Amino acid sequence: MKPFLNEDFLLDSPVACSLYHEHAAKMPIIDYHCHLSPQMIAEDYRFSSITELWLGGDHYKWRAMRANGVPEHYITGDADDWAKFLKWAETVPYTLRNPLYHWTHMELKSAFGITDTLNPSSARRIYDACNERLADPAMSARGLMRHYNVEVVCTTDDPVDDLCWHKAIADSGFTVKVKPAWRPDKAMAVADPVTYRGYVERLGEVAGVSVADYDGLLNALALRHDYFASCGCTVADHGVSTMPWAPCSRDEAAALYARVIAGERLADGEVLKLQTAILLELARMNHAKGWVQQFHFGALRNVNSRMFRALGPDTGFDTIGDWRSAEALAGFLNELDVEDRLAKTILYNLNPADNTMIAAMIANFQDGTVPGKIQMGSGWWFNDQLDGMRNQMNALSMQGLMSRFVGMLTDSRSFLSYPRHEYFRRVLCGLVGDDVDRGLIPASEMPRVAAMVEDICYNNAKNYFDL
Repeated sequence: MKPFLNEDFLLDSPVACSLYHEHAAKMPIIDYHCHLSPQMIAEDYRFSSITELWLGGDHYKWRAMRANGVPEHYITGDADDWAKFLKWAETVPYTLRNPLYHWTHMELKSAFGITDTLNPSSARRIYDACNERLADPAMSARGLMRHYNVEVVCTTDDPVDDLCWHKAIADSGFTVKVKPAWRPDKAMAVADPVTYRGYVERLGEVAGVSVADYDGLLNALALRHDYFASCGCTVADHGVSTMPWAPCSRDEAAALYARVIAGERLADGEVLKLQTAILLELARMNHAKGWVQQFHFGALRNVNSRMFRALGPDTGFDTIGDWRSAEALAGFLNELDVEDRLAKTILYNLNPADNTMIAAMIANFQDGTVPGKIQMGSGWWFNDQLDGMRNQMNALSMQGLMSRFVGMLTDSRSFLSYPRHEYFRRVLCGLVGDDVDRGLIPASEMPRVAAMVEDICYNNAKNYFDL
């Protein structure tokens, strides 16, 4: 019986151990997609308790607590920090075989040096020890980033953001690069005309132009795109339920936009057309500046309407959607490819049933200009766990070049989520090491295997994002 979470956790052979300890573990972290607060980084935020640091905003844990019968009062309600932590500690023993069990104990060990398992009996001792450690100035937001050897993070930022916190971070001389990432999802949210009009009017105010017509909208977006670039942005993030694809002329898009701004609710097919037109224009902007664009699709959001009304979005009530994606994705990418305006692109599918389709799709649009120009993104959200990571890498390996893969990201709001990179690296080394042990990769290729591991953990992302 192997000990839990020892130095060779998830590493089942000497080859895997060598790959991890001698190569993967030493590589810095490039977290090219996350939801960290740039304000907290700029202010070098100090956390009041492990509850605030660990449970605040973490809908992964919230979902588990709800599944364990914990009342909302102890999750997003006004219970005190100790009461909330205790309810999480009571839940942890029931998370066996859920990735939360691994992440919880990896975070306790890596950040606080705590190797005890968390349960009701150990809860008070662990709570007090964590809070004592958090009193150390080295455990601030910036301190945690240094502790985990983070080199670059890309946050998630709306076009109306002034990016003042990013500027403050840059001016402060902080050694970790904190770059904005352009996330214009609200500029495509045309299904709700009232909310949409309020947003685009705000966009126009920030850009200093009128958005009364479609040309004005595109002008405002282009100006903000330029502004983001001036602040060091080189990455765009786009979150869509499914890739929109319904060809739409410029005149038709202008007419549809005018109807939305006038307060008219469009039919579903018309929404799809306008979204296609806007997203294509955004993709063309990304290409013109040489940015990397990331598309996250497959999430069915806010499915519990009662809890959405009570708590709002991003509180743990999203799920995996099962839309058919191949035809729309092919049409969208092909349109840009025909124009020779397809930027470096990363595709993240939330439905694991799409793994092989995505891995096969990206090969259609590699053009020989950049190694791995079109990427299959790492196991995302519900898939950033043991089986999800393995399945993603296996699909990519079978259909493409895993050696060109840009690796892992946290996609997290927590400063304690960096062990997800360690988790990924251990899974990667275990997967490749097993191939060597089984004779699927010749032992003579070990120098190349070791270089591939270092590339996937760090070098590929650094080169791909021009860092």
